[in-house]
Formats: sequence, structure tokens, C-alpha cells
Amino acid sequence: MFIKKIGIDLGTCNSLVFIPKKGLVLNEPSVIAVSISENKILAVGAEAKEMIGRTPDSIKVYRPLKDGVIAEYKITEVMLRYFITKTTKSFRLFKPELIIGIPAGVTSTEKRAVIEAGILAGAKAVYVAKEPVLAAIGAGMPINSCSGHMIVDIGGGTSEVAVISLGGVVNYSSLRTAGDKIDAAIVDYIKKKYKLAVGSQTAEEIKKEIGTAIPEKEEKTMNIRGRDLALGLPRNISISSNEVAEAIREPLEEILATIRQVLRDTPPELSADIMDKGMVVSGGGALLRNIDTLISQNIGVPCFIADEPLTCVAKGTGEVLENLDAYKRSIMTRR
Repeated sequence: MFIKKIGIDLGTCNSLVFIPKKGLVLNEPSVIAVSISENKILAVGAEAKEMIGRTPDSIKVYRPLKDGVIAEYKITEVMLRYFITKTTKSFRLFKPELIIGIPAGVTSTEKRAVIEAGILAGAKAVYVAKEPVLAAIGAGMPINSCSGHMIVDIGGGTSEVAVISLGGVVNYSSLRTAGDKIDAAIVDYIKKKYKLAVGSQTAEEIKKEIGTAIPEKEEKTMNIRGRDLALGLPRNISISSNEVAEAIREPLEEILATIRQVLRDTPPELSADIMDKGMVVSGGGALLRNIDTLISQNIGVPCFIADEPLTCVAKGTGEVLENLDAYKRSIMTRR
């Protein structure tokens, strides 16, 4: 079967590729390693991510997306081409149509950069759709109904909060505080409290292993290794889950403030629907323990974690691709 349509969740941390009738076919970190002297691609995805913080001067590791948008244009084009080629055997014969998820708050220039990168990577046509709408579709929300639905999509570079009704975004806010800023907050906390330098990879491991949005009675602990800032030598420390909760309080407060703002600007009828149904959290940030409890306690609205939150946007692209004509006018712009 020749693949003619591909959905891509082009994320700051991970990129996912969805093909209709096949499902999710690729989930790789949005990272690419380049040999500077030879100007040659050495690795893409998981293999390149392992090189972060471990490369000599002759190799540079790029994360071409920053805060949900393209920061390194040519590198993004190469990465997209790699993803298309890896998932499409008939790529050289048939150019596929792409649908790519983008943050709701991108500028027209940033949107154009995504479309151009897709075309240069070898696509016949590129559609872009707002990530919160795709996340809502992937989470199984009936977005075309006349009642209000609220989605909080916490990714690597951006947190998208949107109220959706009748297939469109009624009100939204796109915040460039998400998984990366949470990792950075953990790095800063360990630096200040323990005078120990750790990398972003270690911070991400801490977040995944013992991270929690609110302090717990039964703490979890984790041993980590870093560089002592005073002596310059390796040192081990033990960090607890409640310390992580303290470390990440500030970025989580920013996300809560954005949710409050969106609710404040939402029409009363839709607010009543959201109070009744609750809001849904998707994206990698939804995997942070107790994030739903934190939001419920602070906002006063029921909060639920989507099934398979990491793949909601990718699943949304698949649903749109299978019903392309129905969605073309309502949520997408095309080149």
C-alpha cells in the first residue's frame, strides 16, 4: 500500500508520526547530531539524544525546535525528511500529504516556516493544525458538539490551554513554559541547594522517576550523580520527591495562572459546561504524578488525564487525515 498521508506531532522534545490504518509508527526525540568538520548527519532521534552533553568539539547536537517552534530551519527540514523516509517506503515515487501540529499561539512567520520545511522535506502538500484541537480530538473529546470542552496540553516547549466548541477554538492561551522549563527548575534547585551541577538528561530522569506536582506523605527518593561545584569532582546525593515538588512549583504556578486566565475569558455558558464535564490534560506533562490533583485543587474544576496523553496530538492528526475533507475548512491552513 502506498502511503499518501502522514500526520506529524512535531514536538520540542519528541516527534511522533501517525499513518492512517497503521497507527503510531514512530516516536523519536527531536534531536539531531551533526559532524561539523564533514557537515554530515551522524544520528537522528534516540541515538542523537544519547549524545547530549557527551560530544567532542567536532560534533554538535541540535534540538531544532525551541518553545514549540522552529529554531534551526535547515536542521528541522533534514529531521522531517528522515522521519518521512523512515516511515514511507514509497517516498521516492509518491510524495505524501502532511498534517503537522503547531502551537495555537504561533505567528504567521513561524507557521510558514513549518509549511516550508515540510515542502522542502519532500511533501506534496502540508496542512498545519492547532495542537490543542488535535490533542482534544486524540483524547476522544467530541469537539464538534455545541458544548464547551477544555484541553490543557503540556508538552516539552509549550503548554497549550484551549476551550473548544463547535469544532473551533473559542479561547486559548499558549505559554512557553512546559517540560523543558520544569527540567531547568530541577537543575537550578540542585545547583542552589546541593552545590551540584547536573545535566538536563538527569533532571528529566528525576522528573520521570520521582517527580510529583504536590508534596506526598510517603516520599520517594532517588540517588543521582553530578559534579561538585566547589571541588569539581563527581559526587552522589539523594533527592526526594517532595524536594522535586518544591523545585518545580514556579513553572507549575505559571501553567495554573494560564488556566485561570483562559477560564476568566471564557463565555459563561461554556464555563458551566467545563465545570460540569471537567478539563482534560494531555502531553508529556500529564505524566507528572498528581498534576490532575494540583489543577483540581487550585482551579476548582474536575481534571482528568487523557488516555495515552503522550500520543494525543499524533492520534488527532490521524483522525483528521481519515476525515480530511470534514476538517479542511475548520481547523487547518494549507500550502
